[in-house]
Amino acid sequence: MDFRLLGRVGAATGAEELQLGPVKRRSVLAALLLKANSAVPVEQLIAALWDDAPPTHARTVVQGHVSRLRALLASAGAGEHGVGLMTQGPSYVFEVPETLLDTCRFERLARRGRLRQRPADAVAVLGEALALWHGPALDGTAPSAPLQAAAQTLEEARLDVVESLAVAHERLGDRAGAVAVLQAEAAAHPLCESLAEALILALYRAGRRSDALDRYHRVRCLLADELGVGPGPGLRGAYETALRGGPAGAGGGGPVSPLPAPGTGPAPVPDARYEADARYEMAGRYEADALLLAPAGRPPAPAGPAPRLLPRGVRGFLGRGTELAALDRITGAGDGAVALVTGPAGVGKTALALQWAHHRQARYPGGTLFADLRGFGGVPVEPAETVREFLIALGVPARDLPDSSAAAAALYRELTARRALLVVLDNARGTDQVRSLLPSGTGSAVLVTSRIRLSGLIVEELARPVPLDVLGPVPATELLAAAVGEERVAAEPEAADRLARLCDGLPLALRITAAQLAARPHWRLADLAAELADEQRRLALLSLDEAEESGVAAALRITVQGLPPEAVRLFALLGVVPGPDLERYAAAALLGRDPAVAAEALDRLAGAHLVTEYAPGRYSTHDLVRLYARGLGTDEGALLRLLDGYTATALAASLAAEPGEKPCCTLPREAPADAPVRTFTDRSAALRWYAVERENLAAAVTAARAAGHDDRAWRLAVLQWPYVVWSVRDGWAPLLEQALEASRLLDDPDAESRVRALLGWVLTREGQLSEALAQLELAPALAARAHDPSSEAIALVNLAVALDADGITDASLRHVTRAVRLAREAQDVLTELLALQHRTHQLLARGDIAAAERCTAYALALDDHGVTTGLGALRRAALRLSRSEALLALGERDAAESCTRQALAEAASQGFQEGVNRARSQLEALGRPVDLPAAPKGGDRPVRS
Repeated sequence: MDFRLLGRVGAATGAEELQLGPVKRRSVLAALLLKANSAVPVEQLIAALWDDAPPTHARTVVQGHVSRLRALLASAGAGEHGVGLMTQGPSYVFEVPETLLDTCRFERLARRGRLRQRPADAVAVLGEALALWHGPALDGTAPSAPLQAAAQTLEEARLDVVESLAVAHERLGDRAGAVAVLQAEAAAHPLCESLAEALILALYRAGRRSDALDRYHRVRCLLADELGVGPGPGLRGAYETALRGGPAGAGGGGPVSPLPAPGTGPAPVPDARYEADARYEMAGRYEADALLLAPAGRPPAPAGPAPRLLPRGVRGFLGRGTELAALDRITGAGDGAVALVTGPAGVGKTALALQWAHHRQARYPGGTLFADLRGFGGVPVEPAETVREFLIALGVPARDLPDSSAAAAALYRELTARRALLVVLDNARGTDQVRSLLPSGTGSAVLVTSRIRLSGLIVEELARPVPLDVLGPVPATELLAAAVGEERVAAEPEAADRLARLCDGLPLALRITAAQLAARPHWRLADLAAELADEQRRLALLSLDEAEESGVAAALRITVQGLPPEAVRLFALLGVVPGPDLERYAAAALLGRDPAVAAEALDRLAGAHLVTEYAPGRYSTHDLVRLYARGLGTDEGALLRLLDGYTATALAASLAAEPGEKPCCTLPREAPADAPVRTFTDRSAALRWYAVERENLAAAVTAARAAGHDDRAWRLAVLQWPYVVWSVRDGWAPLLEQALEASRLLDDPDAESRVRALLGWVLTREGQLSEALAQLELAPALAARAHDPSSEAIALVNLAVALDADGITDASLRHVTRAVRLAREAQDVLTELLALQHRTHQLLARGDIAAAERCTAYALALDDHGVTTGLGALRRAALRLSRSEALLALGERDAAESCTRQALAEAASQGFQEGVNRARSQLEALGRPVDLPAAPKGGDRPVRS
């Protein structure tokens, strides 16, 4: 098992990634792992989830996410790896061996690498440490202050290792390796002076003095522009070392004579390029001419004015530090890098591209080219037309432009071969729009924006994607404040937060909202929030009267245009989906098509950023997208198809989870027999499906009730019983109460008896005995009316369990006796085992040891048709433990020990911790050694209650 914080927060068992779910659940896991094996108070988890004032139900939300994490870990067999999520008073403790946590492995490798005496060993170990990183630390978590501070601490530790690795390369004599290590990091962290200092010295030692000087000038300009400060002593000392050719430590510099000290007489005439650097230092500015050094690896720009075609940037640009750093990292690699900014309509791709380009165009002395390719809205620009515009900008007179498109493209490639250009291509719809506009020089960089995932550009041109998502709550509120005034937002912080949430964090929607407020200075923020809360009007309000085509709905409409028919149809059905996400089987049910067709449609929607694949095979939609989809027309049968798909799959999951049990229901009579159903290879796969789909199934029950499909509602709730059994204290009552109301409206005694029996058992385990008895006292008679002896037997046993909570009663004895007879007559062995299990408990409690021994002997001799997993195995383990207790009381110690050890093996194989604990206690009472059997495989371990 493996837990990751160094990149996107995640967990995996072998090659299988655990589906952690939403951002807040991932954030809870991150906060617990950051303090692994230590108590983390609930208040700290709340602070990690909400950067501002948490909601009143924050503690409940945290508890819910912890419960889901426990279920997920248990279904993945975490216990066999020594992993557990424990409650300790008002805190939680995530117990995990350090070897399973990438931050601990990173720290250990970093220490080992720094202690290695042999440079080659140090390079290998430090490289292994850095290989554990797969992106920014704590990626995918909430942007709260505690998590951001932790991420920054981890990043600083990583940079320390990077610098140590560069030193190790230097010691090894691999100066080029030292430069390569530092160059990528310096591009990603352009304001980090220690990295810049190390890189300048590394370049100088590698004989690349001009590159070292150029790096210093770039960093100095950045420090002045971004922070308003000059270089520190260390950075300036590195520059002076490179400029004057002084000693640079191990290895020395390149073959350049040092400049003399003032007044020491004539010195060798330095290269004109270095004289340019000296003039630069005196003048304090960077002249873009042939005397100055070109950027590393880039040819100097030809004489003449460099084009600067960038339009004005977006005012009030905020945040996006991670994405801006990614663009620095990609373009800093050189070799004609292509960065591809993708994201949904209105998310701010153009604003990001222009913000970055305006601050970085000084790196490209050859000039900056810009084109809006109008791939989304209006008539798309032909590539040949853009090439002609670029040629004119590069100095080709209009009269000399080639006649043919091919000749113009050839001339463009020739002119860009010797220039260091920045080319920004906005709103590209396809790779064909972009391909001929890429400059041929390796010193250039290209920035492309698109609403569509341009896979062709990634494959053919090695473009590096930079995905852009909606803003989090804090930057969204900051954007509102920048547009309407901080005082106005500070006066109504709760209303501002609500506006940000209603706008779904979409910058376009936020800017339109700000425009609405600016045009109505007498409005309170709460007034507009109340207007936007009306889902019927929200999209209409999020468009400007004079420019409807720039509104949210228009942006989404343009994105949908051009998608394949099945993708368009599926998009229109997204508004039907009641839960937070869906996968291909649910999409197939919506469409009434094969899962493969649905998967292709989902992939096309994800490529257009209309849905988000937040985990492999699982897709979610933003609220505004769902609202827009809901207004595209209705398919009356879509919701019913989805409900039937969930019902059929839940039925298959229940049969796989408990193969020996009788089905608790059948499909509705009118449900299609060919609904797309996921197949489950084993019990653990079924339990994982229940855990992942729990929120969707609960939402489906609510939607079914609202639409009058009560026959689906009760089935969807009751069919989750295998998962309910293993996580009984996980808040199931509200769902089952909805199912109960549905069954009562149907006047279906079979449905009502099953719901009451399950709800009553849940309430019993929660300690709500009076409420449980109110349900359980009605369930047996209802089952009898439905002529289902097995259901009646289960209801009677559950009733007896509740009655016996305060002591064994004659009534409960009669109930269990009848349950045994009903199950035996129905030839339902597993239900008979359930009844005999409780019967034995009653006999032992009343001191009738001989009868208890006979009861267990009879029960264990029953043929359960080879059921070795699930509840059948647990019932046998419980019966063996009761038999052992009876045998011990009868003085048969050896037989009692043998029986206890069999029970221990069965309980351990099923993850039945209560049974394991009972068996250990009984062995200790016998004075026998407790040898725990091997832990079960991860896939066989169920969720524990």
